[in-house]
Amino acid sequence: MRTKEYWLKWAKAAGIRAIRTVAQAAIALIGTTAVRFGDVDWRLVGSGALLSGVLSLLTSIAGLPEVEE
Repeated sequence: MRTKEYWLKWAKAAGIRAIRTVAQAAIALIGTTAVRFGDVDWRLVGSGALLSGVLSLLTSIAGLPEVEE
């Protein structure tokens, strides 16, 4: 059985990865959705970035190299 300390480390590492993934996805989507900054579809950017964060967390369930067993 894994300890509370392990889960706290996992949650921190997975959260950091998810935040980085969200930021990277938002940057990519902003760059690809519009030629001018005013033409950015912010709903598309937000939903795409949020989805990438959820997928990052789900991928982290498989394991994180930063968190030792």
